[in-house]
Amino acid sequence: MSAALRRGGTSLQLDDPNVTVSIRRSRAARRFSLSVSHIDGAARLTAPHHSSEAALRRFVEGHRDWLRDALGAAPQAAPICDGADILFEGEPLRIAAQPGSRGVRLRSDAKRLEIGCRPAEAGRRAQLWLREQARSRLFERSRHYADRLGVRFSRISIRDTRSRWGSCSSAGALSYSWRLILAPPRVLDYVAAHEVAHLIELNHSARFWALVDDLKPDWRDDRDWLKRHGAELHRYQVPPGAAALNRGSGGASARENAG
Repeated sequence: MSAALRRGGTSLQLDDPNVTVSIRRSRAARRFSLSVSHIDGAARLTAPHHSSEAALRRFVEGHRDWLRDALGAAPQAAPICDGADILFEGEPLRIAAQPGSRGVRLRSDAKRLEIGCRPAEAGRRAQLWLREQARSRLFERSRHYADRLGVRFSRISIRDTRSRWGSCSSAGALSYSWRLILAPPRVLDYVAAHEVAHLIELNHSARFWALVDDLKPDWRDDRDWLKRHGAELHRYQVPPGAAALNRGSGGASARENAG
């Protein structure tokens, strides 16, 4: 197995198995730690801060059999690209680049997302569109539940978090994963209700769950859906090397104030 460092030592590109291992140098690390995410199958190497590039290569090459086995057991990434089928609000949707056209058109009847761009740009433009849809939907549902409780949030941020679907800060800022737009609307609604309830109870006490129960009585079914299918939502990735969007092409901010 040959290994080549890329991007100034931030990743190792391997040809056997064919995979990119991202590198994280840490001052707190005392030893090498190689892992494969059970969420998206990404390989990562954490190493002491002053580790040499040669030491990084030797460690990964020495663990190639373990890495191959771990990758084989990990979930396979689902590409967000031209011609691929993704999820949108729990339903399949095919991405279709439309060179010569402009804008994005959702054709619900044909279950197609038609994007006016070159095929190589379709993945990133589709992801941007999904983030925009998530922001709009989550802002609307958060405001709906906040109005019911008579509270306000300070802002909403849309991110790509791995460990949680949403969060609420002590300052009243709500943050959500854009991947919630891939799930059925009722599941997104549950997460919005959950985080808005934290504006009153910043904990998971009985009083907190009583608030959630009042906002969305069927929340248990939605939480169970996330437990069963949440990892699938993280499989969707824009393939490495996909064309970057042109500057000035527009796009949504990942943050919106409550207004």
